[in-house]
Amino acid sequence: MIQSHPDMKKTVFLLLALLALVSSAFSRTIKILQFNIWQEGTMVPGGFQAIADEIAALQPDFVTFSEVRNYKNTRFCDRIVAALAQKGKKYYSFFSDDSGLLSAFPIKDSTKVFDTKGTIYRLTATIDNKEVAVYTAHLDYENYAVYLPRGYDGNTWKKMPKPVTSVDSILSMNKASLRDEAIAAFIRSAKEDIRNGRLVFLGGDFNEDSHLDWTDATKNMFDHNGVVIPWHCSTMLYNAGFKDSYREKYPDPVTQPGFTFPADNTSVEVKKLAWAPDADERDRIDFIYYYPDKRIRIENAAVVGPVGSILRNKRVEEKTKDVFIKPQGIWPTDHKAVLTTFILK
Repeated sequence: MIQSHPDMKKTVFLLLALLALVSSAFSRTIKILQFNIWQEGTMVPGGFQAIADEIAALQPDFVTFSEVRNYKNTRFCDRIVAALAQKGKKYYSFFSDDSGLLSAFPIKDSTKVFDTKGTIYRLTATIDNKEVAVYTAHLDYENYAVYLPRGYDGNTWKKMPKPVTSVDSILSMNKASLRDEAIAAFIRSAKEDIRNGRLVFLGGDFNEDSHLDWTDATKNMFDHNGVVIPWHCSTMLYNAGFKDSYREKYPDPVTQPGFTFPADNTSVEVKKLAWAPDADERDRIDFIYYYPDKRIRIENAAVVGPVGSILRNKRVEEKTKDVFIKPQGIWPTDHKAVLTTFILK
């Protein structure tokens, strides 16, 4: 048996430490924040400033906004860029409506990808000589089929005589939305980015849950009423090769459901937060997707916002294993945000 010399062990240790140092020197993080801002923060006193405070504290590289309204031609993205500049944070943006984008890097170009009951916008930027394409989506809110198994109509939001548990009926209503058309448009555009060697990310409020959440393991939880549903948008994205960053980091929807709606916003009456007051309407409808690439990997993912949710018209604190980043102060929205940190090699 050959025994290693102490000096050899020391040399190996030093080499490994040097390799780790070199590896870290040639990598950096990309932080992406999906943030539904509930009518630009206007539904909560001090909401706009709270949006700026959260972004300044989290320092994401990209922000994908939902519910940009540009009230009275005020150009929300311009205003939030200015508010962040006052805090010493430099961001770039462009005019958009319904959904929006912020970038900590100069924007090379921007385009509108979809604009028919819901929107998708895209920007490209360069990070360490690598091109990235970041998309933001706010999808059709009508035909909100996740409510059918909970006993509520997905268009009128009124309580029905009984829950709908036919998967075909649920998916039929879901298909009547334009969410799948929007995702199809994204996939077509993203394929071109992938062919051109860009890293591709998509953040958004989908107004639709994921097939990774409505599983056999959760069919008797959260008022799913026994149904397992292959929701269209997430299924389309996975079939196209995209990955849900939160579920890649936390694959168990039982222990880490990652609910993003409805958030318990203590500045707002419960009745303004709940749409299905007699049901457990908690869902994960805000996402950050990415296209797998050897140049990136997920480091962390977290829910940003209050730990509490609204359950059957009451404020409850989640007891899950989800990782939460609590608000700086006032929370500006009825959603929780999602933050994913990627390592860029």
